Amino acid sequence: MTSQFVTNPHVTNPHDHTRNIGTNGMTSALKYGWRAALAAVLFAFGLQPASAQISIDVTQGLTAPMPIAFIRFVGQEPASDKVGREMADVAIADLERSGLFRSIDEAAFLQTPEAAASSPRFPDWRQINAQALVTGRIANQPDGRIRVEFRLWDVLGESQMVGQAYVTERENWRRVSHLVADAIYKRLTGEEGYFDTRIVYIAESGRPDQRVKRLAIMDQDGANHTYLTDGRDLVLMPRFSPSRQEIAYLSYADGSPRVRILNVDTKQQETLGPIEGMTFAPRFSPDGDQLLYSTEQRGNSDIYTMDLRSRKSRRLTDHPSIDTSPSYSPDQSEIVFESDRGGTQQLYVMSANGGNVRRISFGEGRYAAPVWSPRGDLIAFTKLANGEFQTGVMRTDGSGEKILSTSYLEEGPTWAPNGRILMFYRQAPMDSRGRGGRTRLAMVDIAGGPIQDVPTPGDASDPAWSPLAP
Repeated sequence: MTSQFVTNPHVTNPHDHTRNIGTNGMTSALKYGWRAALAAVLFAFGLQPASAQISIDVTQGLTAPMPIAFIRFVGQEPASDKVGREMADVAIADLERSGLFRSIDEAAFLQTPEAAASSPRFPDWRQINAQALVTGRIANQPDGRIRVEFRLWDVLGESQMVGQAYVTERENWRRVSHLVADAIYKRLTGEEGYFDTRIVYIAESGRPDQRVKRLAIMDQDGANHTYLTDGRDLVLMPRFSPSRQEIAYLSYADGSPRVRILNVDTKQQETLGPIEGMTFAPRFSPDGDQLLYSTEQRGNSDIYTMDLRSRKSRRLTDHPSIDTSPSYSPDQSEIVFESDRGGTQQLYVMSANGGNVRRISFGEGRYAAPVWSPRGDLIAFTKLANGEFQTGVMRTDGSGEKILSTSYLEEGPTWAPNGRILMFYRQAPMDSRGRGGRTRLAMVDIAGGPIQDVPTPGDASDPAWSPLAP
């Protein structure tokens, strides 16, 4: 059987079917230049599609994970074979962490990777209860790059569901693994994947009364971990820009809280201002042209927006209360924020110009840290009720409140770019000797299911999820 290519695998114009990536995604231009080009190619074997292909219904909540056989990608020589196994391991781990997939142990496989990559023997895969099968190959290119191709098969329908190839530098194998997992996730769930993303967070160390807090960044699975600040100054509340190239955060470098903007590639940064009073709680607008933040003056805080091109600010709230933690809706027509203007800490929504303010939280307890979903349908929040912290979601009018997690202390929800997964941080209580109390990142599917730990080298708080790479 021959492959039928629908795009040109040799295109090198970055404006025409070619994506430029590097090992760390956002830093590719500095580290590898334009040589780190990745060409994504769709292909098909000409098989007739089954009348009803397998899929996961993610609208009905989490059910038993789909059993999937993920074979190591076959290489032309031992070095490529090693990369192929590592790529399969990374992609499998991505899919299993979603809670929607269960990888079948390769000890149960009845067909060799080499044979399956050429022509799957579907009865063998049905015998071990695989519903989906992933095969792949790695080929060396004359220019030193590698060509990675994979295919997703419907075992029951005996048909190919997805076929795709990537041409890139060998060093980029890990990112290609995430792209493969994204493609599989999207085909089987109907939703965008979120594995080719990064997390910025606050890395914590030291004694409880002398905490060192640094900005840190990593891939969503904990790989490629890097510190962005040295810990000499207290930092909090990092937030990604839509371009993934800039991070807004709160810094105490000048002795009082100020919002700073850091360019991840160049490490250059600037302080937002000049602004009278303390500034905090920054968040970019979805188009990246505006920055929401709060300013505290004489014991009162209000919400402002700044045009990042002109650096002109505009006040959005003017109330003798604490208004903070603003977050735009995806279409930028509205803003959700927290305020104690009604006597207790609650969530409010207003128009983007500051008008039409209305309260949306009415449950028991206090609400904080609202974040609008990238889909626009839900608002995530932190809640304190009955002495416990909770992470939950509600519809944008406040209805349909759903608590996803409860613990001793948890805060700071952030959305995956597909609007389905929430990440936040949790702190465990200390024992009677002052030991313990570790602060860790966690994530959960909004449909329910187990809460998963997010690996970091040490204590971690204030996570922010990056958008998908453009």
